[in-house]
Amino acid sequence: MFTDEFNFALPEHLIAQHPPERRYDSRLLCIRGESRKDAVFTHLPSLVREHDLLVLNDARVLKARLFGVKESGGKIEVLIERILDEHHALAQMRASHAPKSGSRLLLADSLSVTVLGREREFFCLRFDSTDNVSALLEQYGQLPLPPYITHTANVEDEERYQTVYACQPGSVAAPTAGLHFDDAMLAVLRDQGVQLAYLTLHVGAGTFQPVRVNNVHDHVMHSERYVIPQATVDAISQARARGGRIISVGTTSLRALESAVQQDKLRAGEGETSIFITPGYHFKVVDVLLTNFHLPKSTLLMLVCAFGGMDAMLAAYSHAVERQYRFFSYGDAMLIER
Repeated sequence: MFTDEFNFALPEHLIAQHPPERRYDSRLLCIRGESRKDAVFTHLPSLVREHDLLVLNDARVLKARLFGVKESGGKIEVLIERILDEHHALAQMRASHAPKSGSRLLLADSLSVTVLGREREFFCLRFDSTDNVSALLEQYGQLPLPPYITHTANVEDEERYQTVYACQPGSVAAPTAGLHFDDAMLAVLRDQGVQLAYLTLHVGAGTFQPVRVNNVHDHVMHSERYVIPQATVDAISQARARGGRIISVGTTSLRALESAVQQDKLRAGEGETSIFITPGYHFKVVDVLLTNFHLPKSTLLMLVCAFGGMDAMLAAYSHAVERQYRFFSYGDAMLIER
């Protein structure tokens, strides 16, 4: 299986740079096997059934981007990938020359940070303040918008690049399928008998990285943390018993659920996942996937092709380009029935 098989031509003007006026003001491409239907997101309540279960990722995006200078005076940009404890974090860095172990950085004109070492593409940092890293990022950091969004994060982004149910800080990218929901939409779904359950998967910056190898199976997947509560496992079991479907809101929820299956049984708990889902994968938990449109040659596009069928998904993407759907984080959505 070759990476070029997952490529498609996307006109730049279709990459959504700003969210729609209202969260639910987006289009929805519905896919069932080889058939597809153009709809709008406000139709979602008519497309789900009583006793269905929506599983949502409640991760909250950190203000993970910091700017500063090295001891040499050179400028540096830091993107926190993961908080390790109260004073340590892993980060990506952008600078003319990578800082050496033991060197110090001054970030946001206020934060003294020591570079402790390097782990592959990440640097291990120690924040020298007595305050914890989470609090420092909230005070001094900037929201890390995806690389294909060209403007600097503003007040609108601080609200709209978070889901309305985000409550577990630690992610460096939003679980974007959830951005379409507002509280009123969630209430409508509950009122018609749709159940809601939550898990947490903290999205890493690796989600935006294209696959750079020719053979798909040579790709090394990045790792992300997840937590699945027992209440969510119980809700899935109960939905199955009622004849309901398990609807994953986003690829992040799907990856967490599929990663937590052990010996054909979904188990609660927390862990690390580097699951790489490609065509041919046997899905064990999720019946329906709500997702945005993904980058060419990306692991997420490969996941969607595995879920909905490669030919059907690539045809759907071609249709979306032709019909001028908006792509990526602030773009439109797809509802895919497996």
